Amino acid sequence: MIKGLYSAASAMLANLARQGALAHNIANLNTPGFKQVLTPLQDFIQTAEITPFGPTATAQPLRWIGNLGLGVEALPEETDYSDGALQETGQPYDLAIHGPGFFRIQTPNGERYTRDGRFDRDAAGNLVTLDGYPVLDTGGQPINLPEGDLSVALDGTLMVNGQAAGQLGLASFADPAAELTRDLPNLFAAAGAPTGQEIGLVQQGVLEMANANPANLMTQMVAVTRAYEAAQTMVKTQDELLGKTISSLGGV
Repeated sequence: MIKGLYSAASAMLANLARQGALAHNIANLNTPGFKQVLTPLQDFIQTAEITPFGPTATAQPLRWIGNLGLGVEALPEETDYSDGALQETGQPYDLAIHGPGFFRIQTPNGERYTRDGRFDRDAAGNLVTLDGYPVLDTGGQPINLPEGDLSVALDGTLMVNGQAAGQLGLASFADPAAELTRDLPNLFAAAGAPTGQEIGLVQQGVLEMANANPANLMTQMVAVTRAYEAAQTMVKTQDELLGKTISSLGGV
């Protein structure tokens, strides 16, 4: 029965972690460039089940009959870097990358990478994110734009009133899951220099939306909630059985 408690309790903890990740994804469904969080699960501790060959353990060799699992546990969260759908906005400073690349952003904590292309021109003429972080060019410097009509080529070249005004600094990673860590909901940090060769194409007047599917998230949330409730019921049942067993032993 103790093993039953372990299994049910571990299921509650694992589903609680999954529920938190799903809630985070749902909260960011309308956040451009957001990459959903995944919570993989694996078997919890397994114990060996051993029994004697004969009716008693006296002078009898033992036989291994298999492993008994003690439930499930949630592994560290992972990020799904697949592309999200593109949504047309018509705004000249809204940009999206079709492909594996990231925009390079300068923050107080160092260079960061993002797929959120909601940019604007600040009072000093710098191309910045919604949070005011400078967008970097191919040389790793902030991009300063003169006033005028902005057009962006597929390779990230910036033109203002038909005149070249810089080029977006784009980066990609051969294995983003291993090379990137989430810094903020829409920013990622890298331990080293970008390693990818393919960057992708820049599209103007569109935004990449979150790569999470609302219907799938709601279905998963319902399933996780029901699984948590079922595990909770099992904990209660196991506790009641354990209490009855202890009471019966005390009466012997």
